[in-house]
Amino acid sequence: MGLGGISVPQLLIILAIVIMLFGTKRLRTLGSDLGAAVKGFRKSVSADEEANVQNKEAQDDPNKPSNTDTK
Repeated sequence: MGLGGISVPQLLIILAIVIMLFGTKRLRTLGSDLGAAVKGFRKSVSADEEANVQNKEAQDDPNKPSNTDTK
């Protein structure tokens, strides 16, 4: 039993139909675009979490100088 009642042979048939409709080159491009989008999303989330940690540290210790330089 595969995903949600779909067996492996049924998944292979669906995959073959998708390849015939779109072609391997277009699927490869779609996969790389999707990978780049996920990578960008993860980078954004980690940067946001890092900023939240720095803000929390700044709020916890108001006497500590911040890392931002004003020039």
